[in-house]
Amino acid sequence: MAYPYELGFQDATSPVMEELLHFHDHTLMIVFSISTLVLYLISLMLTTNLTHTSTMDAQEVETIWTILPAIILIMIALPSLRILYLMDEVNNPMLTVKTMGHQWYWSYEYTDYEELNFDSYMTPTTELKPGELRLLEVDNRVVLPMETPVRMLISSEDVLHSWAVPSLGLKTDAVPGRLNQTIMMSSRPGLFYGQCSEICGSNHSFMPIVIEMVTLKTFENWCSSLV
Repeated sequence: MAYPYELGFQDATSPVMEELLHFHDHTLMIVFSISTLVLYLISLMLTTNLTHTSTMDAQEVETIWTILPAIILIMIALPSLRILYLMDEVNNPMLTVKTMGHQWYWSYEYTDYEELNFDSYMTPTTELKPGELRLLEVDNRVVLPMETPVRMLISSEDVLHSWAVPSLGLKTDAVPGRLNQTIMMSSRPGLFYGQCSEICGSNHSFMPIVIEMVTLKTFENWCSSLV
């Protein structure tokens, strides 16, 4: 999860988020290189006497500053398109969970199990236990198995919402009358926090998401205790 004064992304938990972090670093280095070159040229123009002020034709320079930006755009576009396809790819999910957005809470349904569904409300500040996070803790966490492809079906019953968990690289809109899907897989156990990322009304800030990733055996025991 995020910590105070954090300037970067949260630690990656899923393979897709790791790819997004690598792409961010890749693009940032290109931006730094361009910024450094432009700053150098500006300082050079301000500090150097111009000796070829009458030059009207420079085919070599024009060729370079036409081809070079095209190459840079290709270097950014190719990995970006690769990650976009990876994020949309759904391959043999082992579990399906349907989540519905409401004003202002989430409801979850494990479609592979009968009558395994619950609502998830934010825990009031007065009821928080030691170590729990204000405005991020919920009364019912989403328990999922780690290292297992999980398909999330996301929709809404009233207004636009957005189901987002940054450390998993997830952000999918919940649209009334439309069923969106996304795939996720965690490479390690733990608690992962998110929030609604679409302004949905006066209590938009009070729709946290808590995902608890556990081992497969622990998940099966948890399901058995509820069904």
